[in-house]
Amino acid sequence: MVETVSIDVLGLLLVLTVAWIFGGIAERLGYPTMMGELFAGIVFGPPLLGLLQPSNLLDVLAELGVFLLMVYVGMEVDLRELFRLGPQSLLIAFGAFVIPFGFGYGAGIWLGVSIGAALFLGLAMAATSLATKSRILADLELLDTRIANVLLGGALASDVGVLIAFAAVDSYVTAGTLNLLEIGVIVAKALGFFVITIVLGYRFLPLAWAYIENRRERYGFVDKTTAFMFALLVSLLFAQLATLADLHMIIGGFVAGMFLRQSDVEPSLYEHIHTVIYDLAMGFFAPVFFVIVGFDITFDVFFDSFGILVVLVAIAFLGKIIGSWLFALPTLLTSREGLVVGFGMNGRGTVEIIIASVALSAGVIDSQLFSILVFIAIFTTALVPITVTWGVRLLERTDELVYVDAEEPS
Repeated sequence: MVETVSIDVLGLLLVLTVAWIFGGIAERLGYPTMMGELFAGIVFGPPLLGLLQPSNLLDVLAELGVFLLMVYVGMEVDLRELFRLGPQSLLIAFGAFVIPFGFGYGAGIWLGVSIGAALFLGLAMAATSLATKSRILADLELLDTRIANVLLGGALASDVGVLIAFAAVDSYVTAGTLNLLEIGVIVAKALGFFVITIVLGYRFLPLAWAYIENRRERYGFVDKTTAFMFALLVSLLFAQLATLADLHMIIGGFVAGMFLRQSDVEPSLYEHIHTVIYDLAMGFFAPVFFVIVGFDITFDVFFDSFGILVVLVAIAFLGKIIGSWLFALPTLLTSREGLVVGFGMNGRGTVEIIIASVALSAGVIDSQLFSILVFIAIFTTALVPITVTWGVRLLERTDELVYVDAEEPS
């Protein structure tokens, strides 16, 4: 028993070490750290060298990594800002979701997979990565441009839309059949989850935080650690409610994160909660998850399904660009601006990989399709800095790079 624990601890040490090293290298090259962590899992795990192997400890930490990562993603979503988004961002978000989802679902039907697998494939195609876009736009010093505002707003709305759609697809797959009564019960449970969490988020959380802050001011025994523990308990409660509704726990974590941000807690307490969740998720648990994802990759797709891989990568790449560009045409954006927004929306990253991992764990997709989806996330994310940089240079040459300060009020 002692020997097994020692091996697990050694495995965790090695996983975190390679994740830290290769994540840092990826970040220095201008890519998300998760790409370096994935690369480390592929190289040092079973797909290539086999120096790292799965274990129960790593599996548990990876599950916690997904959960905390989605709590953090939820805390990055400002519901007030989402409701204030102009029609431009919302319209582009709609196009960037519907067109890739339709392409992905159609590709799944063409491949002859189950309807559930086709739906997950559509979701993976529709996913985007807000964090990737924020980093690239900051590096290019474009955060004060019109395309940045539309792109970040669209990515924010798209992320929320994908996760809501994920809840619906997860409910459908859980039913397993076309029994309308059973599907109706599952949909009712999902709706019940959202109703209960909305009530808790808007009614209970503000009162709870007010009580905590009152006790802190009057007695001084409520510190930042207590506030963080309360936030963690709320997140776990929402995760449990999601599982009771036959939804994946990441939906509960995501919703909890959104409401934690909106709960008007004292800024110093919220900043502490945000920092600790970020450090736990991004510095410990999430790296384990992404390295573990690399363990499940198979390079057989390059030999057995190379044609399918190329077709799906092309569909993923074109679906986002066409959807964003097409739905940007009715807005104030020029055609070229719409194209650049499409380039930026194309990076998938974290959300697609989580969706693919959930589908694999549920047995909805096999390891081959899972590997294809992970490679799609890697390829499309890797192309974002290149294509966005080229697109911005194009806008500069044609004098179409509009800065927010220079815009006329609409």
